[in-house]
Amino acid sequence: MTNAALVLEDGRVFRGEAYGATGVSLGEVVFSTAMTGYQETLTDPSYHRQIVVQTAPQIGNTGWNDEDDESKKIWVAGYVVRDPARTPSNWRSRRGLDEELANQGVVGISGLDTRTLTRHIREQGAMRAGVFSGSALTDDASMVEQVKTSAQMLGANLAVDVTTDKPYVVEAIGEKKFTVAALDLGIKSNTPRMMAARGIEVHVLPLTSTFEDILAVSPDGVFLSNGPGDPATQDHAVALTQEALGRRLPLFGICFGNQILGRAVGRGTYKMRYGHRGINIPVIDVATGKVAITSQNHGFALEGTPGEEFSSDFGRAVLSHYCPNDGTVEGVRLLDAPAFSVQYHPEAAAGPHDAAPLFDEFVTLMKDAR
Repeated sequence: MTNAALVLEDGRVFRGEAYGATGVSLGEVVFSTAMTGYQETLTDPSYHRQIVVQTAPQIGNTGWNDEDDESKKIWVAGYVVRDPARTPSNWRSRRGLDEELANQGVVGISGLDTRTLTRHIREQGAMRAGVFSGSALTDDASMVEQVKTSAQMLGANLAVDVTTDKPYVVEAIGEKKFTVAALDLGIKSNTPRMMAARGIEVHVLPLTSTFEDILAVSPDGVFLSNGPGDPATQDHAVALTQEALGRRLPLFGICFGNQILGRAVGRGTYKMRYGHRGINIPVIDVATGKVAITSQNHGFALEGTPGEEFSSDFGRAVLSHYCPNDGTVEGVRLLDAPAFSVQYHPEAAAGPHDAAPLFDEFVTLMKDAR
């Protein structure tokens, strides 16, 4: 057994055992309420530079397979679990979760009281933290100081770290009906698959792309993906979005993309106290009153009041969705242009399928634009 500690910037220290790689990992400590889908969570680029605490006590039961990764690697900065599985059991499992964490150099900790830790984050807010084990485990004062000098999430430009290096294409399944230019802010693998299943050829483009690069694929629509970091840093993505809106290209954004569209039509953003992370978060559509249970990961949100209508350079817009747990704005819809976005993850990897029809709505927008 190798001792480990999770050290928070407010001086709180939680003791446990090393899980995965040993060493030190620094990031923002956040909690996820998902009971399943840890492989999708760990490989979601939205979690870049975050130390994820699983509120579900038993993690690793189904091991690690070679099919469910949502990107090319594990992106979390560190991992915190209560009771790790000793022996994984699933017909698709190829190795244990702890083995994969070690293989990819992800420093984790197990055996601590995640309920107390989660309550602490809910009361004090998400904050900088570090997981220390092995030779990196030193005296508390030194570890706290190391955490306090680490980078903050506010003002962090992280999408540049996770975006694709070069464009690639996900072919439509069956007959090709539309072409979409997807701006990669941290896209998950299942998102292009969901569009491909609807006859969409998806051109995934780097964040550094110009609007000419977008037009070069002759898109029927533009997609803004999920991603990590502070949306206030994404002036380039906002400018591309405004160009697309000005040309009345059908546009759909999710998660980080929702914040980009919101900024493009004049809304501000702010850092939430502890954010929304998990696959069981309710969202209400203001127009219909319909509730969807959604998959989410965001620590920033758009300013405004749910249902609020406002004017933009592209016509009228409305803050179309909200979370009933805390009133957070969860969607934007333009009333005079073919564009909408939501703060959650309708690609459902992992997560509920309530929001999957949003991809059909995007198809309808492109069909109508023709």
